[in-house]
Amino acid sequence: MRRTDKEVIGIDNILAILDKCEIMRIGLSVADRPYIVPMNFACERISEKVFLYFHCASQGRKLKMIAKNNNVCFEADCSYKTLKADSACHWSAEFQSVIGEGTIEIVTNEEQKIRTLDLLMERYGFEGSPHYAPQALAMATVLRLSVEAITGKSKIVT
Repeated sequence: MRRTDKEVIGIDNILAILDKCEIMRIGLSVADRPYIVPMNFACERISEKVFLYFHCASQGRKLKMIAKNNNVCFEADCSYKTLKADSACHWSAEFQSVIGEGTIEIVTNEEQKIRTLDLLMERYGFEGSPHYAPQALAMATVLRLSVEAITGKSKIVT
């Protein structure tokens, strides 16, 4: 990272930023054609490994691209605020962001699929025990991103 003064050190601190982010963007690429898509997400740390989870429809461009190339990148940001100054060259911003890369796969095990959907529902504020109609569950696709590299960056003025 070029700006080490903004680097977030430690996976717990990076995950704390992700907890504040509402949307994550995943970047896909096939035949030198990039595609980026914003998605709701959930995060899970198992031992020292981090996993990101998403859900989507059971067909579409994203899934076609993943079938051809499951190497992806991701980005999430939050806490943005423009910092104005007298001089244009001194304008800046507060922000927190996380970027990384890994491999993504479709979750096919129904028990894991339900557990992942539960994580997503909990993350976005559902209280209680969710119930999924069988036809809705059958139509939903759950994606699991195994994080291979992750970094965080932060500039918060106090």
